[in-house]
Amino acid sequence: MEVKTDTKEKFHAITVSGPSLSATMTDELGDGLLSYLQNGVKNIVLILKDIQSIDMAAAEKLVYIQQKFYENSASFVICEMQKPVEDFLDQNELLEMMNVTPTQSEAGDIVQMEEIEREMLDEEG
Repeated sequence: MEVKTDTKEKFHAITVSGPSLSATMTDELGDGLLSYLQNGVKNIVLILKDIQSIDMAAAEKLVYIQQKFYENSASFVICEMQKPVEDFLDQNELLEMMNVTPTQSEAGDIVQMEEIEREMLDEEG
């Protein structure tokens, strides 16, 4: 599985090459993504524009990865999801558990907003 990483100021934009995402690939991807939680820039924007199909185990793994990021005060946003993948996730009631945006720009906006929220919570706490 090929991934392309583009590091921005507040997040890493990671593009997964297609055409499908299986459980085995997602395990490998998960190990790589979770390692970012040790970095100064922890937030991830996962770009799935090349993925046309996903299996159930892979979809559940993405939900798990996202939960791990939020447990560690980091953002995990999926963007540019193709319609067949979105429909599959929606039919299996996983889409509403994911932080999904149509574009990378919107995903970046969510990361920025969540960073501000975390900073405000830190100041209050």
